[in-house]
Amino acid sequence: MATQTQIALVTGGSRGLGKDMALSLAQKGFDVILTYHSNVAAANEVVSAIQQIGRKAVALPLNVADSASYSSFFQHVQDSLKKVFSADKFDFIINNAGTGLYSAFTDTTEAQFDDMVNVHLKSAYFLTQKALPLMNDGGGIINISSGLTRFASPNYSAYAIMKSAVENLTKYQAQELSTRKIRANVVAPGAIATDFAGGTVRDNEHVNKHIAGMTALGRVGLASDIGGVVAFLCSADAYWINAQRIEVSGGVSI
Repeated sequence: MATQTQIALVTGGSRGLGKDMALSLAQKGFDVILTYHSNVAAANEVVSAIQQIGRKAVALPLNVADSASYSSFFQHVQDSLKKVFSADKFDFIINNAGTGLYSAFTDTTEAQFDDMVNVHLKSAYFLTQKALPLMNDGGGIINISSGLTRFASPNYSAYAIMKSAVENLTKYQAQELSTRKIRANVVAPGAIATDFAGGTVRDNEHVNKHIAGMTALGRVGLASDIGGVVAFLCSADAYWINAQRIEVSGGVSI
């Protein structure tokens, strides 16, 4: 009997790191559900690229900051599982979608802080919670964090402490979901040259050179540096990796 193809759900999969994660998972043999916030054209381009690899994919809209929408979102997921993948459940959730905040501690407003809570922490907690009834036993959770939980860089306090909380949450997910053999791990990228946070790392030559000079391997990260690690953690080769934080930063600030 043929083995059922595993399915991964990647939030924020239409661009940047999430796009590379989705493509890397497809290259590893996974089918993919990806979410997008507003750019449906970009999301559909990723779906087409995955289909060209020979895997199935679908793109669904989701605002991770709106926890009230999670129940209806997973109804769409359930419908898509049946229609697109001929499946009842999926296997992995990658909590990648997020926004940055570059603001001094003294200037950060309560509204900005609450936005970081909703986008990064509440989504990793409650979106995953809502996903569990549709997840197969033996699957996994990958929460995307940041190198900024290990070292401090000015003006990232609100963003970084949300990611620190996500890392601690991951340990509890790994422990409490162990009865279902669901693994939970963290991937923590360093600074990446994408359009994240306005594309500063990619487009600001001074910032780019400064980070490269702090990095053992001598450059800033690329989206393609991250996706393969996420795909590996979803593979059978990583079945014994659980409750771990894997930093993928080229050795920044070591």
